[in-house]
Amino acid sequence: MKLPLWHPPYQNLYIYYIQGHVSPSVEKELFIENYIGNWIEEDTSFLFFTIPSEERIIELFKKQPELILNDTFQMSYEEWCGGQFEIISLADIIIAPPWMSKITALEKNPIWLDPGVVFGAGTHPTTYDCLHAIEQAFALQSIESMMDIGTGTGLLSLFAARMGAQHILALDLNPLAAKTAQNNISLNGLNDKILAVQGDARNFMSKAMDLWVANIHYDVLISLIQSQNFLQNQLFILSGLLPSEARNVKNVLKTLPVKLIQVWESTTWFTCLGKIYK
Repeated sequence: MKLPLWHPPYQNLYIYYIQGHVSPSVEKELFIENYIGNWIEEDTSFLFFTIPSEERIIELFKKQPELILNDTFQMSYEEWCGGQFEIISLADIIIAPPWMSKITALEKNPIWLDPGVVFGAGTHPTTYDCLHAIEQAFALQSIESMMDIGTGTGLLSLFAARMGAQHILALDLNPLAAKTAQNNISLNGLNDKILAVQGDARNFMSKAMDLWVANIHYDVLISLIQSQNFLQNQLFILSGLLPSEARNVKNVLKTLPVKLIQVWESTTWFTCLGKIYK
């Protein structure tokens, strides 16, 4: 199967860094064409456009005068992504953006990944090591269900589905990330296996999974693994950890009925795969 002759979805990015939260109804009313989305980070909003959009920002401030424009940025899409995309091949699966027309997938099981402006193209050490950890988890036992906390682009969920998982919950607190993950799920025809949800992982801890994956901020991760519901899962993958954070996580795990199976260390980032014993 030859890839369609697609191109990167954006050439240039125009980013408006705003103090405060943009109302979803106002966002829907004002921002339609040439609008990528709103990345919410605590009490700030980053609005992404493909063309200069100062006039629409002025209209936004008329409707929400409490908002403050902190800064504006302009860069190429390639600069935002940190360079050109790398094609990843792992476990007989190829991961590539859909616009890379030189790639063919005759002998591979493809994952087409359009990250938009969301983290998770597969090249960051935490994401890449999580892919290896998921591959190792499937080698240990049958994986039917998985929870992917901090799904970002949805890559880890897509990879698990291609490996054979049938029921996957892809969670992200950020609305733009959840939307991007859903777009990639649809792009790969995996809506019957993966459900993307925007929400707080603490509200979904009651669901027992064969594999529980969290590539998220340390403060959230450490609280989740100390939850009693964490122990009802079977295998777990923890990532996004710096050295001191990894030591603290290991100390917490020593108090639980779990066994660390493998630890990955890549450029100061730690990822671990473990098993829970009931």
